[in-house]
Amino acid sequence: MADDTLPAVSLGEATRVWAKIGLLSFGGPAGQIAMMHRELVETRRWISDARFLHALNYCMLLPGPEATQLAIYIGWLLHRTAGGLIAGILFVLPGFITILALSIAYALYGQVPWVLAVFAGLKAAVLAVVVEAVVRIGRKALKNRMMVAVAALAFVAIHFFRVPFPLIVLGAGLWGLAGRWWMPRSFPEPASAAADASSDFLIDRLLGQGRLTHTRPSAPRAIRVTLLWLAIWWGPVLAVMTRFGPHSVLAREGLFFSQTAVVTFGGAYAVLAYIAQRAVGSFHWITPGQMLDGLALAETTPGPLIMVVQFVAFLGAYYHQAGLSPMGAGIAGSVLTTWVAFAPCFLWIFLGAPYIEALRNNRALHAALSAITAAVVGVVLNLSVWFALHTIFAGVVEHRFGPIRLEAPQWSSVHGLAAALAALALVAMLRLRLGMGWVLFGSAAVMFAWRAWSGQL
Repeated sequence: MADDTLPAVSLGEATRVWAKIGLLSFGGPAGQIAMMHRELVETRRWISDARFLHALNYCMLLPGPEATQLAIYIGWLLHRTAGGLIAGILFVLPGFITILALSIAYALYGQVPWVLAVFAGLKAAVLAVVVEAVVRIGRKALKNRMMVAVAALAFVAIHFFRVPFPLIVLGAGLWGLAGRWWMPRSFPEPASAAADASSDFLIDRLLGQGRLTHTRPSAPRAIRVTLLWLAIWWGPVLAVMTRFGPHSVLAREGLFFSQTAVVTFGGAYAVLAYIAQRAVGSFHWITPGQMLDGLALAETTPGPLIMVVQFVAFLGAYYHQAGLSPMGAGIAGSVLTTWVAFAPCFLWIFLGAPYIEALRNNRALHAALSAITAAVVGVVLNLSVWFALHTIFAGVVEHRFGPIRLEAPQWSSVHGLAAALAALALVAMLRLRLGMGWVLFGSAAVMFAWRAWSGQL
């Protein structure tokens, strides 16, 4: 049994951890979820696998970047609204600063090869973190053949048939509800309050002891949260429309990226084509080549992949916004777009998380969520496969066989050094127990040195 004197985590300590996670949040959603799982579940034991996946289930259902929302959710569980704000802001801030600096450099000088070299090395090391996390999460979430089957079906559906993620979640949830009555032994019972109260994981223990009172649903609180965050979300957009007019580039960026914030179900990949089509073809803010360059920057820098919208908004305002200097307009567009892209994340979590926590001990819903958890493992595996393909190979071609779509690497485009660095990083972390920071630094340094030596910088 765990020690009843398990120490609480101060807000200062949590802030340092969230800052570390934000700085190391490379690799898109798969890498970011893996990073949080390693830090919060495996290393610090702040939250159990079951509750980590329970929170991830909800975040996967929401529009917007799921990893950012997961950070906000866990920060909120631990330290109320302040914890959620700190976790979410620090998760986004390093990527925001990096993309802004690179956007400025891009506008002034064009592509910056040495920066891409450093981040390419980091991605190779993060691939090892992703592989490790998928294995660990899978072992703990897939406890019987039923859960393994659900995860496998989810992977096949999303990887080969491109079934939308919301439909996969709906199907898994309905299967869990039905299976609870037909095959009850295949679906675990919810943990009792007594079991949580003696847990080795801090958040689970505090919840079991009834000490996290802010997680209880309240209708008046829900109304206050909704009104406050709608004002926070839309206030800057209305201010820009008042100052520059509703047809200005900045106003259009605020409106357009607010719209995309509520339709990005299933992560950034599901909406990138739509963003590219509108930004390039409809608004003419940037060229197709600039869109590809922005995507490359967002894929290799820390933070959510949806940060590509910040690069798009910077260039759009830099080149086309009247009434400000080009640099001032670009920075304004970058800040406004980041604001409207992530403010909804806080609204979804602060509004919905108390109700998700309250539903956790309902047996039927727990069975549905258990099936959804298994499906999420399959989806995370799909993200991991995508990340691995695009890290190790420069070219990936999609083949279609009727309804089946298969992404196959172009073997001649293999990044031998990236593959070797990923393998060495996996050995260093799993066998040698080398710290993640040293592994990431070493991988980035080797990639930079190689590209400098080969004349690619």
